Amino acid sequence: MLRSKVLNVSQAVDANAPSRRSRDLARDLARDPAAARAAAYSRLRAFARARRRYGRLFLSVPLLLVVLADVHIRGDRLLALSGKHVASYLGAMVESAALWGLLLFAASSRRGACRWLSALLFVVLATLSLGGQLYFHRQYATYLNLDATLFGTSLSASLFGQLRADGEHFLRAVLPPLALAIALVWLARRIVPHRRTAWARAARLAAPAAVAAAFLLPCSYRTVQASTPDVIYFHAIGGLLKELAGVQTTAQVRPGLRTPPALPAVTPRPGPRRNVLFILTESVRADATCSAPATGEGGAARGACPGTPRIDAATPRRLPLAQMRSNASTTAIGLAVLWSGLQPIATREELHSAPLIFDYAHAAGFDSAYWTSHHMMFANSRLYVQDLPVSHQCGATELDPLADIDLGADDRLLSAHVRAELPSLREPFVAVAHFGNTHVPYLVDPADAPFQPALESKAPDDNEAYRNFYRNAVYRQDAAIAELIRFVRGLPAGERTVIVFTSDHGEAFREHGQLGHTGSILEEEIRVPGWIDAPPGTLTPEEERAIRAARDEPVFHTDVAPTLLDLMGLWEEPALARHRAAMVGHSLLRPSPGPAALALTNCTGIWGCAFKNWGMMRGTMKLESRAWDTTWHCYDVLADPGEQHDLGPAACGDLPRLADAVYGGPAGSVDVPVHLRAGAAGPRRD
Repeated sequence: MLRSKVLNVSQAVDANAPSRRSRDLARDLARDPAAARAAAYSRLRAFARARRRYGRLFLSVPLLLVVLADVHIRGDRLLALSGKHVASYLGAMVESAALWGLLLFAASSRRGACRWLSALLFVVLATLSLGGQLYFHRQYATYLNLDATLFGTSLSASLFGQLRADGEHFLRAVLPPLALAIALVWLARRIVPHRRTAWARAARLAAPAAVAAAFLLPCSYRTVQASTPDVIYFHAIGGLLKELAGVQTTAQVRPGLRTPPALPAVTPRPGPRRNVLFILTESVRADATCSAPATGEGGAARGACPGTPRIDAATPRRLPLAQMRSNASTTAIGLAVLWSGLQPIATREELHSAPLIFDYAHAAGFDSAYWTSHHMMFANSRLYVQDLPVSHQCGATELDPLADIDLGADDRLLSAHVRAELPSLREPFVAVAHFGNTHVPYLVDPADAPFQPALESKAPDDNEAYRNFYRNAVYRQDAAIAELIRFVRGLPAGERTVIVFTSDHGEAFREHGQLGHTGSILEEEIRVPGWIDAPPGTLTPEEERAIRAARDEPVFHTDVAPTLLDLMGLWEEPALARHRAAMVGHSLLRPSPGPAALALTNCTGIWGCAFKNWGMMRGTMKLESRAWDTTWHCYDVLADPGEQHDLGPAACGDLPRLADAVYGGPAGSVDVPVHLRAGAAGPRRD
């Protein structure tokens, strides 16, 4: 015990010794100013020597920070890189090091106006590239790349709409890189040595060239994104600038002008006299509404359909299709599949030349209409629908000249417009009412928003509140659609009108990392509501039994066009046999022939994907992959609706073999899928 105390005292004395020496030295220097100046000079010389030897190593700090940020964001994916992808990432590191090193070196100069320009470029580019990528990755679980920027070249208003809706979190993402970039410039001017040498002058002159090169050099930005986030960003913005300047980069795949064949006049088969109203909504996932009636005959307790209670009340006898799925999670692809019956893997020429339900209706002498609140400037969507053989048609700007390009016109305006025009349609008719306010950024009524707390914030921590904001948009749209349904049922023609309802696709809320749609073919993006509401006498007993039998069976959007043709009495028309043969689905008015292997993809000949994703599905078994997947994932969506348990490719039977033949392999192992290669170099007629 005594020895311990002695040791403690000894250690305390030793610890205090340096501080006593420092105080003694300070007193000595105070008595001798010359010695103080000599000591200070000595320290400055030591710092100068260290700066000359190691100061330029400071120029590597930006690269180090970029790589550390990338590791923090997606370290697991970086560890999975191998072979050429490792080489690609190392090459991106060299590019990043050269860009930031040269800019920081030029910004650290002691004199000259160029140092301020270089400093400005360094700060602005670092803030936008790193802050922007951080923000984008939080939303979509991937980095902004060339495909994503070209995906939005016709959506200039979308950027400002996004900032209005989520500007706070964008600022939170960019402010740390902004502060860090300013600090790096300040430190560099005190640490990085400068000599008046030819090499130093060349380095300063090379800085602008490095900036220009960053926008022009190729990089790995698709598949596994085997590049640093800043390099991917500059490549994306460079490609966008070239596209806007009229320099061809990569072809944007967007809907074009249709060239359908002239169909012969056909006569519907004898049967119930009926009209068809196809109500289509946007981004509404299956769990945001109710396919099965929750009120009325055979329904659950009142209030069991909180998302769309007014539609539920307006259609108490509807026949549900509880396992309806889209074949893609992109609107343009969804429309092509729903209206033509083709699979999304059909060629661009096939998707633009196949007859649509409007063409079949016209050939059979039906009157027809297409009304939508969607904005036709969105990626030039008007091209695809401008020549429809319909007697009535409208888009967002006909309803509201100032309509938002993402939201479109107010769905209440669309509902009112359809109610005004529908009575003038000649029977029999086929009409499509296409609603859109459930597209991001979502239109809500703050005074009637039951799902709380609700926020426009897309921050991960606010995910459930953001999902409530979306649910409030679905709730608002519910009123507009229900009002239209009630109006139709009140018309004399209403008792002869079959209403078919579904959504073009669903919406993700980070169930698997992604937000929104087009990013995957997972359940949150493709499982959608579906039902048929048929007044008494509009279906035969056999047709009604077939629909009831399909209630809990997996059905797809590829089944919708055959069903609509059957409702028109045209499914068995011999003159349409060639076009019917191209459809892979079956009419839901007839017994199911059994599950077929169907393609699911957002990469098609009518719309190019910003992020590669594809797969196949037969029955309840789904095979899927995304841009970073080099192996297939297999899920039983009935036993595992959240798709949390990958069963491995073998569990999906022959689907991997079929998918390999269609796409060439999982999305992470293929640059261009097989089904798009044949048409990739073909002429574009639009």
